[in-house]
Amino acid sequence: MFLLSKPPADRHTALEDVQGILVGATLVALAVQFLSASNLITGQIAGLSLVVSYATDWPFGAIFFVLNLPFYLVAVSQLGWVFTVKTFCAVAAMSAISELLPLILTVDTVHPALGAVLGGILAGVGLISLFRHGATLGGVGIVALWLQDTRGIQAGNTQLLFDLGVFALAVWILPWPVVAWSLLGAVILNLIVTVNHRGDRYVARS
Repeated sequence: MFLLSKPPADRHTALEDVQGILVGATLVALAVQFLSASNLITGQIAGLSLVVSYATDWPFGAIFFVLNLPFYLVAVSQLGWVFTVKTFCAVAAMSAISELLPLILTVDTVHPALGAVLGGILAGVGLISLFRHGATLGGVGIVALWLQDTRGIQAGNTQLLFDLGVFALAVWILPWPVVAWSLLGAVILNLIVTVNHRGDRYVARS
């Protein structure tokens, strides 16, 4: 006599979502630690905001806030309020953990090659955790998940294409070795997302 296994649940429970978002936010915050210790930059809206801030002397926080606003409109209209609220929670958690980590963990100078690899791996796995629990860290990730759900375009490919534009701008402002190592980290991150987060297995909508 054969026992049939129960089919997997269609939805994560609230507790599963909380742990998934916390794990993802923590991994991304840890990735930021390694990138900062290596004096590298990141991609997506955070990277673009940093480049604009360097070029204009405008405050990073204000630029980041303004550039994210259109993406939240996309989140609400295309992916729903549940996704948007989870994303707000993920951003808040990552911001808080990023502030707390340096108080209990000190990462001294790290070679850019190691910083890029570790930062890319940690951020990539962290984003997958967030994606699979219906959240992102805002910005391009929102559009990337929407395009994957509706057009079948891999989220990692969308993010990498945007990142290439960010780093092309950064070349005019930052030393090219910094941009090159930062680009390596972004490539690793987005390759991990492309390979491991597939539209036929996971969707952003709850």
